[in-house]
Amino acid sequence: MQQNTNTTHEASFRDPSGYMFHDGATLRRRINPIYFKQYNALKEQGVFKTLIKNKLLIAHEETSVAADSIVITPAPIPFITNPYEWSFEQYKHAALHTLKLQKYLLSKGFILKDASAYNVTFHEGKPIFIDTLSFDFYEDGTPWRAYKQFITHFFGPLVLASYNGTEIFKMMQTHIDGIPVKLLSSLLPGKTKLSSTIFTNIHLLAKMESKHSEDYKAETKIATLSLKAQNNIIDNLFNFIKKLSLKEETEWGNYYDKTNYNTSAFQNKTTLIQQWMKDLKPQRMIDVGGNDGTFARTVLKEVPHVIVTDIDSNAVAHNYKQANDNKETNMLAFVCDVLQPAPGIGFNNTERNSLIDRLHTYNSEVTMALALIHHITLSGNVPFEKSAEFFAKFSNQLIIEFPKREDSWVTSLLVRKREFINHFDFYNLDNFIAGYKTQFDLVKQEVIPGTQRVLCLFKKK
Repeated sequence: MQQNTNTTHEASFRDPSGYMFHDGATLRRRINPIYFKQYNALKEQGVFKTLIKNKLLIAHEETSVAADSIVITPAPIPFITNPYEWSFEQYKHAALHTLKLQKYLLSKGFILKDASAYNVTFHEGKPIFIDTLSFDFYEDGTPWRAYKQFITHFFGPLVLASYNGTEIFKMMQTHIDGIPVKLLSSLLPGKTKLSSTIFTNIHLLAKMESKHSEDYKAETKIATLSLKAQNNIIDNLFNFIKKLSLKEETEWGNYYDKTNYNTSAFQNKTTLIQQWMKDLKPQRMIDVGGNDGTFARTVLKEVPHVIVTDIDSNAVAHNYKQANDNKETNMLAFVCDVLQPAPGIGFNNTERNSLIDRLHTYNSEVTMALALIHHITLSGNVPFEKSAEFFAKFSNQLIIEFPKREDSWVTSLLVRKREFINHFDFYNLDNFIAGYKTQFDLVKQEVIPGTQRVLCLFKKK
């Protein structure tokens, strides 16, 4: 079954075992004959069935079987997040998920041949492995071939972030193949060499890599490793990662503990949002700058799928924890800086789609942006017309909150800009609406009772 190369997914060209392709609106995976033996063994021995049942691997259905290809159709995932968009807890859970997968595969005579963090995303509130062709047969005595990849994609970034904060994860944008072990080793405090787990899996690995860096003839002997020893390594990594913690305070992590309006005003805002959302009846919604998901949760029961972004990793982590605790499988939280949306990266800058492309493809009916525009405008120096252009790229209908100059948060931001205060004379409701009318039609606007804020509903032109 030959596919038109124009339909091939941009992120699916490296693996000779097969590739993803678009069949109209449906994403399918073509499996090449080189992988038939592994695929059939995994299917016949019930490995796929168990992995899918335990939500370790994305479900798939066999669509067609031919002499030159097998085509499967994976279950659709509404939105793909990347490692540099995860909170610390999400990154931890993705790493532990990968180790659980490898542990189970070993018990069935298989291995995970590819431990890229990009093969994991979040779906229905949990991490899920999405590359069905990343499994191979286990050969007795051979080490885990994806071990180093796991270190550079998962273990190293997590250890580094535990000391330096989650900004470290952004390095995965420029290191799509993992952060090099020598770089990891050089960035870690010297005291980490006293930890046997960190020393063995990062510092010693970096030293060995340097020692064999000139092995141009590939004469280095491949070590043997028993199955028991390999399981011990996995267990050690699992237990160490499970205990990793992040000590990092951020400005917005407890945002709703220090709001500038009272309980009544908070409820008024909630009521307005619920009323408007009830009329709009969206199937998908985006809440940009949604902090810990407080307002998104007020409509969560009515919207089948909701994504909430925020610049603050701690707020995202809190949202993720709440979603898990409350079994909110239709809530997806991830980290996003609207002033620096994630770009397209990888080969041709298309292997991993930009945030704006993914938001556009998500095709939500409603975008919310509450208590955000004053930060974009006053902190980011972004004119109203430019932020309207940003939202118009992925928003059909936009519910956006505008804090007036009298709002205490706006006053605080303007004080910080006092040397340029005349420049910000344009910051007012009339200019805001005029700027957004370049991209949208204003449907309605209402003052939130008890506040200096106005809620506006725009519809894209």
